[in-house]
Amino acid sequence: MKQSAAQRPDPSYQRKAAIARGSALEHTGKVLIQPIPDFDLDRTIFKTLEGKLARFVMSARVGKEARWLPSAARAVQADYEAARAAHPLPEIDPELMRFLVDECDFDVEHADGSFLDHLYFCFEYGVQHYPQRSPLVLLLHSILGTGTNTFAMPASKIPALRSLLSPFDWTHTQAFPSVLRLLYAGPLRHELRQNLHRPGALRSIRLRRVIDNEPIELSGEDLWIALNYQLIHLIDFLPAANWTAHQNDTSFILFRDLYSLLVQARQCEANIGYLPASGPRSYEGEQHSLGTWLTTCIPVPVSEKMAARSVARFSQRIGHSLEYSISWG
Repeated sequence: MKQSAAQRPDPSYQRKAAIARGSALEHTGKVLIQPIPDFDLDRTIFKTLEGKLARFVMSARVGKEARWLPSAARAVQADYEAARAAHPLPEIDPELMRFLVDECDFDVEHADGSFLDHLYFCFEYGVQHYPQRSPLVLLLHSILGTGTNTFAMPASKIPALRSLLSPFDWTHTQAFPSVLRLLYAGPLRHELRQNLHRPGALRSIRLRRVIDNEPIELSGEDLWIALNYQLIHLIDFLPAANWTAHQNDTSFILFRDLYSLLVQARQCEANIGYLPASGPRSYEGEQHSLGTWLTTCIPVPVSEKMAARSVARFSQRIGHSLEYSISWG
């Protein structure tokens, strides 16, 4: 089957704005942030999260939705339609689409819509703003595992998937979940920061594939490319508004640090605009309870440590090693 425009998900306005403008954007004053009625964390990719505190914090962060002011929504829609007209989306190989539909299970919700909506956002963004690299990686980035041990397919289907991909697409698709976990764990970012003065000296990295703990290796060039893919992926997890109040959101922390790292290393290939938030804490247009307000007061270092511990626990449960080794020239 061919993927028609009618079959493509209609992105949220936040996603449309990011795609149209090539930026991680704050929309304070343009949206009303409200709790999602009867939100159920167990229907999302975070269903495997354990611990009352961790589940409460995650529910507070993702169990809300942005309602756009009509004028702001119209402006975003116009920009998005212009972007789509200027940057037609490529068709996806029918055999690969058949594999995704018949052999994989994406029946889980995401922070904003379905998981497929998230995958397709990343694909669309990549088409327009990372054209020098294959956008297919962004469509498939979590097929071999998410950060919370949900898997769209078993490891036994890897040969079938690999046969449908180019060597480049396979390399980055299999590595994506592993690189994501290493970024949240922390030491990889620290080592890269220590070597920002010599990015070209990065020869290779050896790490373990999440789904089955098999050893994999990326060249130095491929690792920098992989980090660009990760940065695009993280855009979809950023708060819609009030960034000064949500500095401790774990995805936001990682996005800021990775963006800074890539820019300083002069390895940011993707077109990603970003302006840090400034000024006093703001909750403009945002509804929250005392409990959800308290989650925004967790210090950034504490939030980062919580995320690292969570990733370590998830990997331990499935026998996945977070050990890695980098070869520097």
